[in-house]
Amino acid sequence: MPRLRPDPVARRGRVVGFDHDSRLLAGNPLGDPVRRRHPVYLPHGYDEGDRRYPVVWCLAAYTNAGPGQVNWRNHGENLPERLDRLIDIGAMPPVIAVFPDCYTSLGGNQYVNTPAMGPYADYLVDELLPAIDDAFRTIPEPAARAVFGKSSGGFGALHLSFSHPGHWAAVASHAGDAGFDRAYLGDFPQAAGVLARHDGDIERFVRTFWGDKRPGGAQFHTMMTLCMAASYSPDASCPLGLRLPFDLYTCRLDEAVWERWLAFDPARRVVGESDRLAELAGLWIDVGNRDQYFIQYGTRQMHQTLVEQGVEHRFEEFDGTHSGIDWRYDRSLPWLAGCLKAE
Repeated sequence: MPRLRPDPVARRGRVVGFDHDSRLLAGNPLGDPVRRRHPVYLPHGYDEGDRRYPVVWCLAAYTNAGPGQVNWRNHGENLPERLDRLIDIGAMPPVIAVFPDCYTSLGGNQYVNTPAMGPYADYLVDELLPAIDDAFRTIPEPAARAVFGKSSGGFGALHLSFSHPGHWAAVASHAGDAGFDRAYLGDFPQAAGVLARHDGDIERFVRTFWGDKRPGGAQFHTMMTLCMAASYSPDASCPLGLRLPFDLYTCRLDEAVWERWLAFDPARRVVGESDRLAELAGLWIDVGNRDQYFIQYGTRQMHQTLVEQGVEHRFEEFDGTHSGIDWRYDRSLPWLAGCLKAE
């Protein structure tokens, strides 16, 4: 009887663990690891010659990190398997792929520099990027690098393009956080309610979260709100070094703090900083038309601004939600690879 589940492709790459000790993350306020193992995908044929390869950097979504990107899946493909297939069928050339581990005790990362969590943008660009170029046969120049991700990873890819230009030739954001006034505001009342059950004690909530055997959706969304506050509105005078943009009792918005959040919103940043995106060889933006976080609205706004400013980009709105969108990589990865310099 023929197999019901498809076999993996015959020509497969391999994943290795790259250990790295960070100087920049030393003494980070959350006590998160300084030494991390970052999975690196090496394509089929890497061990058989001296060829150098372009590199794609994959930033994980909130709640995930590099190691989770390469885990076995009971259904579908993890990213290395997807790359194997796309390369094997000739949809894209061989590439090296890096899956950074930037996980934090606040449940994820937005890949920004913040005193509340650590300088993760600098960590990626100033430490990890050159370390990967030294350890593997990359083409060590911006023209041969891309960065991509979904959700928080997509936001991170856009943020690095704004804040650290000149390191990537191509960027892809799949449902990356944009339109903060539509994506985030709805979570604030729920977070206020969850924190009220902990007497407004943020640190107690976080410790309880990690000890809870079955945290629910409200707890995860509250943790996500804290991670965003640590990223966008750090404040050393507040518990855990973060200031919430709303009052815990009335949930009334603190306009001054909220403006600090909005300064990170790609849908707003693109108005005054589109020149940095215009320098890219390729910019891919997509989103589902039924996104649970309403990110389609901010993404459409960003797309309209880019059109108005004459910035070339690829925009696609697909029938789908914020969940289960890894299939979009079948479209973006070959496109990204086609934008990169290769030997």
